[in-house]
Amino acid sequence: MNTMIGLGIALAMLTVWFLARRTIEVPATIDLEATERELHAHVVLEGVEVDEGDEVLVHGAPTHIALNEKRTMAARATVWKASLPRRAWERVMGRTRITELYEVGFEG
Repeated sequence: MNTMIGLGIALAMLTVWFLARRTIEVPATIDLEATERELHAHVVLEGVEVDEGDEVLVHGAPTHIALNEKRTMAARATVWKASLPRRAWERVMGRTRITELYEVGFEG
């Protein structure tokens, strides 16, 4: 019975370690362009590197820009850094999920 309790505690600790994330608020620069030659949206985060398993939310980013418009703006971003086991898990699983990136569509 003590072995079962010990395994349960160890499993709970590993789960917490796997799910634990650190939150960082950073400044960001948003670069948008919708011209005949370019269609892009880039975000540059200042002071933090994004790795496997990390999540980023950019605050205040526009959802639409007009055709033939270029815009660069300052914003804030929240970065949730993944734990070490989560990062390793995402690195391994990312290789099997690469085909999900092929499912891209554009609406006009």
